Amino acid sequence: MKCMAVPMAVSLLLFLNLTSAQVNTSESLPMNPQETIATNTANSKNHTTLLAAIEAAELNDVLSMDGPFTVFAPSDLAFRKLSDSKIDELLNGNNKKNVQNLITYHMVAGNLSASNILKAMCRGKGKASFTTVQGEELTASMQGIDIILTDSNGNTAKITTADSEQCNGVIHEIDSVFLPAKF
Repeated sequence: MKCMAVPMAVSLLLFLNLTSAQVNTSESLPMNPQETIATNTANSKNHTTLLAAIEAAELNDVLSMDGPFTVFAPSDLAFRKLSDSKIDELLNGNNKKNVQNLITYHMVAGNLSASNILKAMCRGKGKASFTTVQGEELTASMQGIDIILTDSNGNTAKITTADSEQCNGVIHEIDSVFLPAKF
């Protein structure tokens, strides 16, 4: 038991630092926990491009269902990292299947709080994989006090705001957009 005290203390300190660094604040991601992911995304000033993509993919109804869902939501700043032509392609109504793949590439069935992700990483010796609704894997790992997600193509995104509770799941804001290989 004595051998476990130090790793457990380090894990606890890491968890406390992580949760204090990535907790939802009203300035960064104001969302009403009584509303759905679809409603809160529509009301968010940080997710207008994501909302346009959800609408182009015709996934509003899905994100209004009971769920639960976990959405790794790229902010508008994350979408600005893409080229204008890629954003135009994304929001083009003729690419509904591709946009659905993109949105579901950022979704996991179930309610994965930051705490749940951290617990899974502890069980996985520092890494945890989650299957997206689209069918690909996202792998979570730590970089300092940040949770970093890596998609199956090797692209990474940092969770910048964690645990924005919704009545049908949780949103974690991320700083990059994952593009499926088929996009």
